[in-house]
Amino acid sequence: MSRQACHLTPPRTGERQQRTWEKAYQDHRRKVQEAQPLVDTRAPLTLGHLHLKLKKLKLEEGRLSVIDRDNRLLLEKVSCIMRTRGQASSRSACTRRRSAGSF
Repeated sequence: MSRQACHLTPPRTGERQQRTWEKAYQDHRRKVQEAQPLVDTRAPLTLGHLHLKLKKLKLEEGRLSVIDRDNRLLLEKVSCIMRTRGQASSRSACTRRRSAGSF
């Protein structure tokens, strides 16, 4: 290790060494004052396949298809009731249609 390692107090030798030490110390202080931050504090980049949630979209699509199917079945039942106008003899016709379909 060299003798010019970081000393907190200037060496007690000649005037020339003291000037050299003071210059090195002033350079060090200037560098400390001008130092820029090295830590990157920005948010990380989000990748496209992580941003687009395919599983969530697939579940939503399945949920909407179930709702559409249920709405279609209800519409068929209501239209059957409206066509027959609630007559007792036609009740079996609506029941037959319902049993024929997937419920």
